[in-house]
Amino acid sequence: MVQTTEKLGTFLASARNELAMTLRAVEEETGISNAYLSQLEHGKIKTPAPQNLYKLAELYQVPYELLMELAGYPVPKAPSAEARFAVEASAARIGAVTKEEEEALVEYLQFIRSRKRRR
Repeated sequence: MVQTTEKLGTFLASARNELAMTLRAVEEETGISNAYLSQLEHGKIKTPAPQNLYKLAELYQVPYELLMELAGYPVPKAPSAEARFAVEASAARIGAVTKEEEEALVEYLQFIRSRKRRR
């Protein structure tokens, strides 16, 4: 099984090569030493600094979340497109609600759901 940092290293080396950049060129663009970059690409850095991953994500034009995940950091999952659409559609139908209205709506929804379960 490939270790997480090795997957990250392989990915970073591939992204850099795709841009035809040397380690020294990446160092100039990001301020991250080429020695650190080399160790990162070879899976020697076990816990890469998130700020360095951010700089590399920006330079390589890849999602920062992907680099964090490949490095083994927990990354919250974004809601699915369907879930976002449902929330947006609901908001469009009923308009803005106050905190009190939201609490009352949640309470009423729980009541409706509990009635369905008893049937």
